[in-house]
Amino acid sequence: MNIRLTEKTKIKIQDADDIYGVMQRILLREQKVDRGREHFWTISLDNANKILNIELVSMGSFKATIVEPMEVFSIPLQKRAVKLILVHNHPSGTLKPSEADKDITDHMIQVGRIMKVPVLEHLIITESTCYSFAATGLLKELEASTKYVPAFELKRRFEKAALDKGKEEGVKQGKKEMAKIMKVNREPIEKIIEYTGLTKVVINKLK
Repeated sequence: MNIRLTEKTKIKIQDADDIYGVMQRILLREQKVDRGREHFWTISLDNANKILNIELVSMGSFKATIVEPMEVFSIPLQKRAVKLILVHNHPSGTLKPSEADKDITDHMIQVGRIMKVPVLEHLIITESTCYSFAATGLLKELEASTKYVPAFELKRRFEKAALDKGKEEGVKQGKKEMAKIMKVNREPIEKIIEYTGLTKVVINKLK
């Protein structure tokens, strides 16, 4: 659902306080019964970090809401957004991100990279305060995650890093590191062989 914006709302975002100033007003416009349910919004930004659109992607129960990449990126792509901010509320009043919150953010960061619409921030809000993934360093930590990175992208990254070093040994080590990650993610051995070029014997020895 598109959130109706005034000209005063279409501000340039500089930090979490700017985001919270807008989103707190939007949350408080909801009826009390709905403020007791989790909402998940996207904020689409242009090159100058000015708000193009705010979309309510989903509304769930008092402790969870379902979020899928297609729903998150659909409207921002239509609005020609070049950057994205994620926002959801915690009706309980607690600000600590759950493991599900981290997982969703991790997933959306990787989808954003593929779509070339980077996720700049994820804000958890209540009626009186907020938690910033960016300001606390959690966003940067999740950006380094490879959980949702496709195997072909891992291959590209490792090969590039190895080639930048200009060493054949670096290429071999990069392939081994990729194989280790794919093993942790329980990829089939045939797929690991295909993407790394390593033998089954070498892959089985990796820990």
